[in-house]
Amino acid sequence: MRDFRNMHEERMRGFGFGWRGPFPPHGHPHGRGRGRGRERSRRGNVRAAILALLTERPMHGYEMIKEIDTRTGGVWSPSPGSVYPTLQLLEDEGLITSEESNGRKRFTLTEAGQPEATAAAADAPWNEFSEETVTSGQDTREAIFGIMNALRQIGFEGSPEQWQQAVAVLQETKRKLYGILASADTDD
Repeated sequence: MRDFRNMHEERMRGFGFGWRGPFPPHGHPHGRGRGRGRERSRRGNVRAAILALLTERPMHGYEMIKEIDTRTGGVWSPSPGSVYPTLQLLEDEGLITSEESNGRKRFTLTEAGQPEATAAAADAPWNEFSEETVTSGQDTREAIFGIMNALRQIGFEGSPEQWQQAVAVLQETKRKLYGILASADTDD
C-alpha cells in the first residue's frame, strides 16, 4: 500500500502561501498590489506588523507569527522565512534589540525604533482585513482542509479505484476553478 501520510503532508506543504485565504494581505484578488510590487508589499506588511506588535510588548518571532494569524482570523500568517529575516534586518538597523533566554530570542523596540513602530501601529497591517475578508478566508481554509481530510480518508481506507475517482474529481475541480478565473479576467 502507498504511504498516503507522506503524500498528504507533501501536498499540504503546497498550500503554504505565507497567507491563508482567498487573496493576499494587500487585498487585490489577483495578487497585484495597487501600484506596488507584490513581493515588496508583502515584506512591507511584515515589517510594519512586527513593529506594530512590538509597541505592545516584547515578543518572540513565533509569538509574532501567531499574533498576526490571530488578528487576521487566519487569513494572513507570515512565514518564518519572511519574519526572521525581517527581525534580523530591523535589529541590524538598530530599530529593535534581542535578548536570548532558554534558546529563544525575545525582541524589543529600541528608542530609535519607536517613531516608525508608532506609525506602524497607527495603521497596523491587520487593519487591512475587513470582517468579510476574514470570514471569506476562514470559509476557504475550512473548505481546503475538508477536501484534504476527505482525500486522506480515501487514501487510508479507499481502494485504488476510489483513489482514481478522487483524482478525477480533483482534476475536474481544478478545471472549473481555472474557468472561474478565466471568466473573471474577461470581465475586467
